[in-house]
Amino acid sequence: MSDLPRKAVTRTAKLAALPLGFAGRATWGLGKRIGGKSAEIVGRELQQRTAEQLFKVLGELKGGAMKFGQALSVFESALPEEIAGPYRAALTKLQEAAPPMPTHTVHAVLAERLGEDWQELFLEFEDKPAAAASIGQVHHATWHDGREVAVKVQYPGAGEALLSDLNQLSRFARLLGPLVPGMDVKPLIAELRDRVSEELDYGLEAQAQEAHAAEFADDPDVLVPAVVHQSEQVLVTEWIDGTPLSDVIADGTQEQRDRAGQLLARFLFSGPARTGLLHADPHPGNFRLVPDEKSGWRLGVLDFGTVDRLPDGLPAPIGNSLRMTLDGQAEAVYELLCAEGFVKESVELDPDAVLDYLLPIIEPAQADEFTFTRGWMRTQAARIADPRSPAHQLGKQLNLPPAYLLIHRVTLSTIGVLCQLGATVRLRDELEEWLPGFVPEEPRAAEA
Repeated sequence: MSDLPRKAVTRTAKLAALPLGFAGRATWGLGKRIGGKSAEIVGRELQQRTAEQLFKVLGELKGGAMKFGQALSVFESALPEEIAGPYRAALTKLQEAAPPMPTHTVHAVLAERLGEDWQELFLEFEDKPAAAASIGQVHHATWHDGREVAVKVQYPGAGEALLSDLNQLSRFARLLGPLVPGMDVKPLIAELRDRVSEELDYGLEAQAQEAHAAEFADDPDVLVPAVVHQSEQVLVTEWIDGTPLSDVIADGTQEQRDRAGQLLARFLFSGPARTGLLHADPHPGNFRLVPDEKSGWRLGVLDFGTVDRLPDGLPAPIGNSLRMTLDGQAEAVYELLCAEGFVKESVELDPDAVLDYLLPIIEPAQADEFTFTRGWMRTQAARIADPRSPAHQLGKQLNLPPAYLLIHRVTLSTIGVLCQLGATVRLRDELEEWLPGFVPEEPRAAEA
């Protein structure tokens, strides 16, 4: 038995204990409120204590908890600064770091999947991992033809651990509500759980990466490393150097932040149009800012384990609804949302109220360029989370159709990263270039 499954029992015990801790904090908070503290202060104290306990556990785990932590980390922009500040480093660490697998276990996996003579495939192989994340870790090596490569090795038993952690997390998802205002984490956990089998399949990941590498070959803005070799539980790709986006977020210049933000937005919208695939894991650990002689910087894109297959690109109703919302066409927007299932047949809403709900959210698409900030993100989150807000009441009546769930999560996650970067981005340019339906089609000339 590998090291990972043996540790799963301990992880599960820790996760199972969390709801009791959260419940205790909630009781403490209620007592404080009765003692005279305002609801806002109590809410923030509860947020802080929830964050303390959650991050402490997630920081020690792999599997589903690590994956959940990575997904949650891009939403730290929505937290009040006095809460987000102390935990930003912990959240960032969750994006790229996890306890490494023992060397003997790595060698055993490589021997099983590549053959007993696996070392002959490499001129050099570094036993110390360059990165360790939710289901596998990456080693820097030199392939037998001299190419620098990244060797991704899956943890033995990763699938079982992933499902175990996510199942435990889903049991107390409701109690995580105070952590990120306006965000329901239960669908996020469910969606991560539903995609476990895909992410564990390195064959599917290799296919998705090969499709992107072929399409973006020689692209001036995006760099995707080529696949060198793939077998079950092992994926070898070309190595790319560069500055992790987490480092740009922490210490990057404004020029680097703006360039990274622009390229991230470009990749989000151009990828589906060019490959029929949506890279669905946009946390900063999966991106590098790579120096380039011609353009200054390119965006290096890693980890294609989670993708959404969109053969026709992003759905045209997204572009149509964005354009009509910006044009103030309340009735047309409402009709489209009803047709796509965002408004259930049993619900009747005021089209003007729906328009008022959407306009602040799509503010970045209105101007020629927009500066994404944590403050803007917090404002949006608070507007939707405040029970006294009309936006909160209306948001509770809207529906998210399954076909749009992953697109919605990826878009929100990307916006979260842009806010962490504090990047000024010409988002409208990318929408006009790549989003179907955003630019109205020219009417055809009448036939003679």
